[in-house]
Amino acid sequence: MAEQLEFFVIPNPCQGICESDVRGFCRGCYRSREERFMWMKLSNSEKRKILRLCHQRHLRTLKIKGNDEDIIPEQPDLF
Repeated sequence: MAEQLEFFVIPNPCQGICESDVRGFCRGCYRSREERFMWMKLSNSEKRKILRLCHQRHLRTLKIKGNDEDIIPEQPDLF
């Protein structure tokens, strides 16, 4: 299957938290170690697939926790 042309760069989803949970996924962006290390070498379709997986992992984490109190807040801007 031909890869879709991208007009915009798919940004790195890193949130700057960079801590792994018990399952090995980053607590900030929900990527695995391999997904984090290989990000710059991946095609855009692979990046989109990983972003979908990260979203699913995030939703699963919210469902397990059951409330928003345990979610690590995004770091506020300094300016």
